[in-house]
Amino acid sequence: MIEQHHAFVSRETNVTFSRRKFIGLAGGLGASLSGITSVSAAGTPIEVTRSPSCGCCSAWIAHLRQAGFSVEDKLLDDLAPLKTRLGVPADLQSCHTATLSGYVIEGHVPAKEIFRVLAERPEATGLAVAGMPMGSPGMETGGQAERYDVVLFGPRGRQVFARY
Repeated sequence: MIEQHHAFVSRETNVTFSRRKFIGLAGGLGASLSGITSVSAAGTPIEVTRSPSCGCCSAWIAHLRQAGFSVEDKLLDDLAPLKTRLGVPADLQSCHTATLSGYVIEGHVPAKEIFRVLAERPEATGLAVAGMPMGSPGMETGGQAERYDVVLFGPRGRQVFARY
Protein backbone atom coordinates (compact mmCIF):
# COMPACT_ATOMS: atom_id res chain seq x y z
CA MET A 1 0.00 0.00 0.00
CA ILE A 2 1.38 3.40 -0.95
CA GLU A 3 0.75 6.25 1.50
CA GLN A 4 -0.02 9.54 -0.17
CA HIS A 5 1.50 12.70 1.24
CA HIS A 6 0.02 16.11 0.70
CA ALA A 7 1.66 19.37 1.66
CA PHE A 8 -0.10 22.52 2.77
CA VAL A 9 1.98 25.63 2.28
CA SER A 10 1.20 28.97 3.89
CA ARG A 11 1.84 31.74 1.35
CA GLU A 12 2.57 34.32 4.04
CA THR A 13 5.18 32.36 6.00
CA ASN A 14 6.27 29.73 3.49
CA VAL A 15 5.75 27.05 6.15
CA THR A 16 5.01 23.55 4.90
CA PHE A 17 2.84 21.07 6.83
CA SER A 18 2.42 17.43 6.02
CA ARG A 19 -1.15 16.21 5.77
CA ARG A 20 -0.73 14.31 9.05
CA LYS A 21 0.62 17.39 10.89
CA PHE A 22 -2.11 19.61 9.41
CA ILE A 23 -4.85 17.22 10.54
CA GLY A 24 -3.26 17.02 13.99
CA LEU A 25 -3.16 20.80 14.31
CA ALA A 26 -6.73 21.15 13.04
CA GLY A 27 -7.89 18.47 15.47
CA GLY A 28 -6.21 20.28 18.35
CA LEU A 29 -7.91 23.51 17.37
CA GLY A 30 -11.26 21.73 17.17
CA ALA A 31 -10.75 20.23 20.61
CA SER A 32 -9.95 23.61 22.12
CA LEU A 33 -13.01 25.18 20.51
CA SER A 34 -15.29 22.35 21.62
CA GLY A 35 -15.12 23.72 25.15
CA ILE A 36 -16.89 26.81 23.87
CA THR A 37 -19.72 24.96 22.18
CA SER A 38 -20.20 21.75 20.31
CA VAL A 39 -23.46 22.88 18.71
CA SER A 40 -23.82 25.74 16.28
CA ALA A 41 -26.78 28.07 16.59
CA ALA A 42 -26.52 29.11 12.97
CA GLY A 43 -30.13 29.66 12.08
CA THR A 44 -31.51 27.56 14.95
CA PRO A 45 -35.04 28.88 15.52
CA ILE A 46 -35.96 30.06 19.00
CA GLU A 47 -39.33 31.56 19.88
CA VAL A 48 -39.15 34.25 22.57
CA THR A 49 -42.34 35.47 24.23
CA ARG A 50 -42.04 38.66 26.23
CA SER A 51 -43.92 41.63 27.56
CA PRO A 52 -44.12 44.54 25.07
CA SER A 53 -42.78 46.93 27.71
CA CYS A 54 -39.63 45.04 28.71
CA GLY A 55 -36.35 46.55 27.46
CA CYS A 56 -34.02 43.92 28.93
CA CYS A 57 -35.85 41.23 26.95
CA SER A 58 -34.88 43.04 23.75
CA ALA A 59 -31.25 43.08 24.92
CA TRP A 60 -31.38 39.30 25.60
CA ILE A 61 -32.84 38.75 22.13
CA ALA A 62 -29.93 40.75 20.68
CA HIS A 63 -27.56 38.43 22.63
CA LEU A 64 -29.23 35.39 21.03
CA ARG A 65 -29.08 36.88 17.54
CA GLN A 66 -25.42 37.72 18.01
CA ALA A 67 -24.85 34.06 18.94
CA GLY A 68 -26.50 33.00 15.65
CA PHE A 69 -30.03 32.05 16.68
CA SER A 70 -32.97 32.88 14.42
CA VAL A 71 -35.31 34.62 16.87
CA GLU A 72 -39.07 34.87 16.53
CA ASP A 73 -40.05 37.69 18.90
CA LYS A 74 -43.62 37.41 20.21
CA LEU A 75 -45.27 40.04 22.38
CA LEU A 76 -47.80 39.05 25.02
CA ASP A 77 -49.29 41.14 27.83
CA ASP A 78 -49.78 38.26 30.30
CA LEU A 79 -47.09 35.56 30.25
CA ALA A 80 -48.30 33.71 33.38
CA PRO A 81 -50.59 31.24 31.55
CA LEU A 82 -47.81 30.41 29.05
CA LYS A 83 -45.27 29.80 31.84
CA THR A 84 -47.74 27.55 33.67
CA ARG A 85 -48.56 25.59 30.50
CA LEU A 86 -44.85 25.10 29.76
CA GLY A 87 -44.10 23.91 33.31
CA VAL A 88 -41.90 26.76 34.53
CA PRO A 89 -41.90 26.68 38.36
CA ALA A 90 -43.08 29.96 39.92
CA ASP A 91 -39.79 30.55 41.77
CA LEU A 92 -37.76 30.21 38.54
CA GLN A 93 -39.84 32.62 36.48
CA SER A 94 -38.40 35.72 34.89
CA CYS A 95 -39.50 38.36 32.41
CA HIS A 96 -39.45 36.30 29.20
CA THR A 97 -39.90 32.69 28.11
CA ALA A 98 -38.43 31.00 25.05
CA THR A 99 -38.84 27.61 23.44
CA LEU A 100 -36.58 25.67 21.10
CA SER A 101 -35.93 22.06 20.20
CA GLY A 102 -38.25 20.74 22.90
CA TYR A 103 -36.79 22.89 25.70
CA VAL A 104 -38.08 25.89 27.63
CA ILE A 105 -35.57 28.68 28.24
CA GLU A 106 -36.72 30.98 31.05
CA GLY A 107 -35.08 34.32 31.73
CA HIS A 108 -31.61 35.60 30.99
CA VAL A 109 -29.91 32.29 30.18
CA PRO A 110 -26.54 32.80 28.41
CA ALA A 111 -26.41 31.49 24.83
CA LYS A 112 -23.42 29.34 25.85
CA GLU A 113 -25.68 27.31 28.16
CA ILE A 114 -28.35 26.98 25.48
CA PHE A 115 -25.69 25.56 23.15
CA ARG A 116 -24.68 23.15 25.90
CA VAL A 117 -28.21 21.89 26.58
CA LEU A 118 -28.71 21.34 22.85
CA ALA A 119 -25.44 19.39 22.65
CA GLU A 120 -26.02 17.27 25.76
CA ARG A 121 -29.80 16.82 25.35
CA PRO A 122 -30.53 16.09 29.04
CA GLU A 123 -33.97 14.80 29.99
CA ALA A 124 -35.47 18.03 31.31
CA THR A 125 -38.09 20.67 30.69
CA GLY A 126 -35.52 23.40 30.28
CA LEU A 127 -33.15 25.98 31.68
CA ALA A 128 -33.92 28.99 33.84
CA VAL A 129 -32.23 32.01 35.33
CA ALA A 130 -34.63 33.20 38.01
CA GLY A 131 -35.34 36.90 38.28
CA MET A 132 -33.22 39.42 36.45
CA PRO A 133 -29.66 39.20 37.83
CA MET A 134 -27.31 42.08 37.04
CA GLY A 135 -24.59 41.02 34.63
CA SER A 136 -26.59 38.26 32.96
CA PRO A 137 -27.14 38.61 29.17
CA GLY A 138 -29.49 41.54 28.63
CA MET A 139 -28.86 42.87 32.14
CA GLU A 140 -25.36 44.26 31.62
CA THR A 141 -25.43 47.71 33.15
CA GLY A 142 -22.56 49.75 34.50
CA GLY A 143 -20.21 46.79 34.76
CA GLN A 144 -22.08 45.49 37.81
CA ALA A 145 -22.59 41.76 38.09
CA GLU A 146 -24.07 39.48 40.69
CA ARG A 147 -23.72 35.73 41.04
CA TYR A 148 -26.49 33.64 39.55
CA ASP A 149 -27.27 30.06 38.66
CA VAL A 150 -28.56 28.58 35.44
CA VAL A 151 -30.93 25.86 36.64
CA LEU A 152 -31.86 22.73 34.69
CA PHE A 153 -35.44 21.85 35.69
CA GLY A 154 -38.00 19.21 34.89
CA PRO A 155 -40.01 16.25 36.20
CA ARG A 156 -36.90 14.72 37.78
CA GLY A 157 -36.21 17.85 39.83
CA ARG A 158 -33.62 20.57 39.51
CA GLN A 159 -29.89 20.94 39.37
CA VAL A 160 -27.44 23.76 38.85
CA PHE A 161 -26.41 23.57 35.21
CA ALA A 162 -23.93 26.48 35.40
CA ARG A 163 -22.83 29.20 37.82
CA TYR A 164 -21.95 32.75 36.90
